[in-house]
Amino acid sequence: MKRTLIIAEAGVNHNGDIERAKKLIDAAAEAGVDYVKFQTFKADTIVSKTAKKADYQIVNTKSKDDSQYEMLKALELSDENHFELIQYCASKNIKFFSTAFDTEGLDFLNSIGFDFFKIPSGEITNYGYLKKLANYKKPLFLSTGMATMEEIGDALELLLSEGLSKEDITVLHCNTEYPTPMSDVNLLAMLDIQKTYHVNIGYSDHTLGIEVPAAAVALGATVIEKHFTLDRNLPGPDHAASLEPKELKALVLAIRNIEQACGGNGKKEPSKSESKNRTIARKSIHLKSNVSKGDIITEEMFIALRPGDGISPMQIPNVLGKRFTKDIDSYSKLTISDFE
Repeated sequence: MKRTLIIAEAGVNHNGDIERAKKLIDAAAEAGVDYVKFQTFKADTIVSKTAKKADYQIVNTKSKDDSQYEMLKALELSDENHFELIQYCASKNIKFFSTAFDTEGLDFLNSIGFDFFKIPSGEITNYGYLKKLANYKKPLFLSTGMATMEEIGDALELLLSEGLSKEDITVLHCNTEYPTPMSDVNLLAMLDIQKTYHVNIGYSDHTLGIEVPAAAVALGATVIEKHFTLDRNLPGPDHAASLEPKELKALVLAIRNIEQACGGNGKKEPSKSESKNRTIARKSIHLKSNVSKGDIITEEMFIALRPGDGISPMQIPNVLGKRFTKDIDSYSKLTISDFE
């Protein structure tokens, strides 16, 4: 099984504090993820000053007084912050990643040498954003929260028309609710996307816990993205739907275990580790009671007992009606030479 790319989404869970951002990087590095991801935006270019917060943002920030603009303005990372965090990631041997929410952010991330990009769910219908990103001719992840199959198709058509190949695109199934109710995950939709559009698939998760992204890997997701935080009780829009550091580490371990579990040849056959237990766990033909030489063999004479290093009970029909070649005591394990 191909190694799953695991992205730990720090997002805006730094709450505008560069030192907290570094602690998030520490936690991601300790968990063993491949990338730690932040968000690149300027509030002035992605939201109007009168835009209201989403219901989950009101609940998670514990405030309905400030606008979405005011909330996001406090969560911006400056260009200098980005460079500082990139250097810090390098010192911790983890890769830095970020999602841009406007075309200026895309240009900035491209200028610092990103090898691939992620289209957040909210930008899947942003024509200018998609067109610019496609023209970088770099691999990308397309997140599909809130999207219909038609909208996914439209976005793919645009990206492909601008010169990207399907091999460059991984479509992430996603639900944009924080946290996502289990009843709304609809994980099999990820397979529908793959079947319909013949693309690589992944999963961006907003549920509580680790079981759903782990299940996505078992179903074939090649990329997993999961929000994490230092403390789920911190104020902010995404903390409540995020893993804490120990949970993030458990998720990575679960995914790596699933990769091994799904990495066999796909044929049902005894494995190397279990082969030694075949004779211990299986049974052989034994006698229930004493028999004499010449007795005609009937099924009622036999009992199946461990170990399984003798004649398999599945061979009983082949010896019925034959005669014993000698006197044999009860509970003896039988051999071929005991029959005519």
